[in-house]
Amino acid sequence: MKVGLAADHGGFEMKQQLAKLLAEEGHEVVDFGNTVYDGADDYPDFTIPLARAVSRGDVSRGVLLCGSGVGVCVAANKMMGVRAALCHDDYSARQGVEDDNMNILCFGGRTTGLAVAWDCTKNFLGAKFSGAERHRRRLAKVADLEAGTISDCR
Repeated sequence: MKVGLAADHGGFEMKQQLAKLLAEEGHEVVDFGNTVYDGADDYPDFTIPLARAVSRGDVSRGVLLCGSGVGVCVAANKMMGVRAALCHDDYSARQGVEDDNMNILCFGGRTTGLAVAWDCTKNFLGAKFSGAERHRRRLAKVADLEAGTISDCR
């Protein structure tokens, strides 16, 4: 699978480690930066290019990191077609894809250990969207919200 990775200084070290693990598993890794540690960098500078690539289909899925994972998750979800979530367990990482067609996984480099992040990443990448009618219906409502064509779901 073609997987995009990006991180600011708060997730830089973990991004480097995940890139190596992903490559060892045979994934094609696309690094959206930062490519050097810079304690003054800003997560949107790396989140936006990765989120655009996921939205366009240039990469199949993405993994974003910052100190807590919250900033990259908030920024990524501003991009139409992106469904990003901050996960700390393998169930959420897998179920987020199966039920919600999640396409970006977010971590905190300062809050999540590498073993947990790797387990979540493997479950995220191994999961497939169920396509169940109830899940498609819910995602259609989210898409309408993104497009500004829905004001109330009931």
